[in-house]
Parts: sequence; C-alpha cells; structure tokens
Amino acid sequence: MIDGIGIDVVDIKRFQESLDRTPALLEKLFTQSERQKSVQGLAARFAAKEALYKALSAEHGLQWHEAEVINHENGKPDFLFRGKIADLVDGARVHLSLSHDAGIASAMVIVERE
Repeated sequence: MIDGIGIDVVDIKRFQESLDRTPALLEKLFTQSERQKSVQGLAARFAAKEALYKALSAEHGLQWHEAEVINHENGKPDFLFRGKIADLVDGARVHLSLSHDAGIASAMVIVERE
C-alpha cells in the first residue's frame, strides 16, 4: 500500500546561486559523500530530500544528514537512512527516482508499506 508520494523540482542555476551566496549550506544540507557531486547532482539530492519530507508528511521533521542519497553500482539512486528518519521508515520500502535536464533537477519518492 502506498503510504506517501512526494515530488520536488529545483532550478539548478538558482540552487548554485544559493550555494555561492551561503557556502555553509553545502555542509548543512549534504553528507561528506554527497558534497563530492556536481551541482546538478547536489540539486537532485536536495530535491530528493524535499520529496522525502513531502512523502512522509509535514508532521515529521527531517534532519538533512539523516537521509543520504547514494547510488548503487548500477547507478540506481537510493536512500541511506540514519537516526529518527531510519526509525520512521522502518519496515517501509522507499522508492526514489532522480533526474536533471534543461536546468532543472527533480526527484520523486514513494513510501510503500505492507
């Protein structure tokens, strides 16, 4: 059964401007591993975290580093959960899709429970 769906889009140029204006955002929003990505990859990961928040509903807080976006060897994106978010999604399947093209990064998250 689908428990939640979230989607988010990020204008990559505006996202880069935000990072340039406030360099501390990079460390605040992303884990050390995530910070190694291109600006397009960072924007897509930010969109993923926002989409996750929407899929889980606004009543739950999200610590940015508790949901890390990783890629499997085949390139498929996935979340690595820690802390309270890990407890919140325990027993759920969380599906993630990322894309970036034409200056836009997007993410879709589906939370599924039995």
